[in-house]
Amino acid sequence: MSVFQNATFYTTVSELRDLPVPVGVEIAFAGRSNAGKSSAINALANRNRLAFVSKTPGRTQHLNFFRLGNDRFLVDLPGYGYAKVPAEVRQHWERLLGTYLQTRQSLHGMVLIMDIRHPLTPLDRQMLAWFAPTKKAVHVLLTKSDKLTRQQGQKVLKTVLGFLRESYPQCSVQLFSSTSREGVEEASALLDAWFGSGIGPKTEVIGEARVPGSNKGNMPENTERQK
Repeated sequence: MSVFQNATFYTTVSELRDLPVPVGVEIAFAGRSNAGKSSAINALANRNRLAFVSKTPGRTQHLNFFRLGNDRFLVDLPGYGYAKVPAEVRQHWERLLGTYLQTRQSLHGMVLIMDIRHPLTPLDRQMLAWFAPTKKAVHVLLTKSDKLTRQQGQKVLKTVLGFLRESYPQCSVQLFSSTSREGVEEASALLDAWFGSGIGPKTEVIGEARVPGSNKGNMPENTERQK
């Protein structure tokens, strides 16, 4: 059984001083607002409302920790891309996320959510460039794959895979749909390996087949939690 089946809400953090003691293994989920991050988390956990899904992105701007048992945590990060807030508030989010993602000892990797219809946006590329110096693994979920035909989905997948192979070899990628549940089992298996022994062997997921597989930018601007 996947570790995600045991997910329970643990704590929410808005200040660095409130971060839990860094023990065990944490996997962060990040992505552009409205890319389907909360839906992806719910699909992996097989829950309807573990992570809140809203039609209005940006209602919450915190780091939300979900405990998966045995000192394993899923960390739902604020989404980026739609925030319309004062500069000082945005700067606070960026400091919080920047410090967490770049210095958190127990953070073993990141799942980056991209809408398959709009992959590799400038903010997505900025996040990849910003996180790359940590040398930690990144797994990309191309969500909402049910919105495209299989042929269209495979074409986008190969394009994103080519970009990652050339620029970010520590990354892997797959198709994913919380609606049709395409890729849910594959993603669960890969992330279970991450949680089980830190970061396991990296794979690049292409459809149903798996193939074995530092410039520091700024934090993506306009950071806020995606719904």
